[in-house]
Amino acid sequence: MTPLILIPARIGSARLPAKALACIGGKPLIAHVLERALEASVGRVAVATDSGEIAAAARAAGGEAVMTRGDHACGSDRVFEAASVLDPEGRYGVVVNLQGDQPFLPTGALAAALALLEDETVHIGTLAAPMAAEEADDPNAVKLVGSRIGPRRLRALYFTRARAPHGEGPLYHHLGVYAFRRAALARFAAQPVSELERRERLEQLRALEDGMRIDAAELDNAGVSVDTPRDLDAARDAAARERQ
Repeated sequence: MTPLILIPARIGSARLPAKALACIGGKPLIAHVLERALEASVGRVAVATDSGEIAAAARAAGGEAVMTRGDHACGSDRVFEAASVLDPEGRYGVVVNLQGDQPFLPTGALAAALALLEDETVHIGTLAAPMAAEEADDPNAVKLVGSRIGPRRLRALYFTRARAPHGEGPLYHHLGVYAFRRAALARFAAQPVSELERRERLEQLRALEDGMRIDAAELDNAGVSVDTPRDLDAARDAAARERQ
């Protein structure tokens, strides 16, 4: 199943407007995410956006871009539209939503998410990493609650912005990567925004509420994602350390 890697990026991010264009280490955020996807060498890569500026930045970084509507409820809905435009014949059996806030995605992360689909009962493969203690009560740090079903593998039971689960034990930081089977992506996009999705502002809950199975590969670390101005400062610091 050859994958199509799509990076959804909208101009109107609520917590950090136009964050895809924010400069990190001399390049816009979207260029960093695009580079990580291209370096992974797992499939065709394109940016899906509602902004001409973001599309231009992606092309200037040597990438492909496709324009989408501006009214999508979430990134995976945008990815479904982009996949329909770029591949109307359905040649790509897997579509990956690589969220555009992952400038330091760890090496091998995309391959790890894709490998989960070797199990035919898995609809969506994603990623998680042990959560730092200071993130536990941060609603911007999304937590994956899951059951361990193998070495470095979890079955997702829930995703939340709250500290969860209760009690002693590790917490897992969810990374914004979704490797969808093509049919699962179409099924997802056909569903209305779900109650829990709306409440938590987490699109993956739509899939869980619809009965889809989501497995997560466990990574050693999540890397820096960019959701807030504080995250942007941390990403700039990380980029400066990389250059040293």
